[in-house]
Amino acid sequence: MRTDPTAQRFALNVLVAFVPAVILGLTFGKVIKAHLFHPVPVALAFIVGGFIILWVERGGVHRPSRVDSVDRMSGLDALKVGLLQCLALVPGTSRSGATIIGGMLMGLSRSCATEFSFYLGIPTLMGAGAYSVWKARSALHWHDAPLFAVGLVVAFASALLCIRWLIRFVSTHDFRVFAWYRIAFGAVVLLSAYTGWVEWKD
Repeated sequence: MRTDPTAQRFALNVLVAFVPAVILGLTFGKVIKAHLFHPVPVALAFIVGGFIILWVERGGVHRPSRVDSVDRMSGLDALKVGLLQCLALVPGTSRSGATIIGGMLMGLSRSCATEFSFYLGIPTLMGAGAYSVWKARSALHWHDAPLFAVGLVVAFASALLCIRWLIRFVSTHDFRVFAWYRIAFGAVVLLSAYTGWVEWKD
């Protein structure tokens, strides 16, 4: 169990990592949506991300883990992960992939990067969801509130139950299968967009 100072430092690190995505998302969100929410940029992001994962998993960077626990992360470590999370503003980029693989590249252990990515995802996804609800507020009604509340509680509880298993899994497995999935899916999107087999909606 974390002591109070350690818990406070951890909470501060999550906040530090959360801020960059908020600033860049609010600043460039409309520009990104206008120019990158199209089949080809999304497919290319899938493919490039897949090859980066393969490169890292095949020893593209031989660097021993510098930080093996989220309790040992510095504020600078948290800020770097937060900046990596900003890559997920590009459609087709995996938020968890960017933070976990990027965290490993900067010296976090696989389990440390995964755990911090999970906890960072809580305010990030909740903030993004709240922002989307706010923008669509004119279409919502108060009688929808219980449904949203139940969904939020169930999703949060499920995530907490899964995190221990997930951390154990990634400690002994790599992301190559996920990387090949990204490459294959991106190639299918590119091929279908080029041939007109699928009419992708922007």
